[in-house]
Amino acid sequence: MAMSAADIESMIKDAFPDAQVTIEDLRGDGDHYAATVVASAFKGKSRVQQHQMVYAALKGKMGGQLHALALQTSAPA
Repeated sequence: MAMSAADIESMIKDAFPDAQVTIEDLRGDGDHYAATVVASAFKGKSRVQQHQMVYAALKGKMGGQLHALALQTSAPA
């Protein structure tokens, strides 16, 4: 069962309440998404650490209900 963009955004916002989150369904199949996440929690973290934080926020759904997620993360300017 695929995840909706709203579910993905909600899980990320639960973990990072101040985040600006943009989700795009890349294929229209509810299975391949791109996400841009800008959150103050990412300040001072490497890109790998930022991505790991987002994957942790998805609570194990990556690779199961969520097949593919292209991530762009950053701290606010």
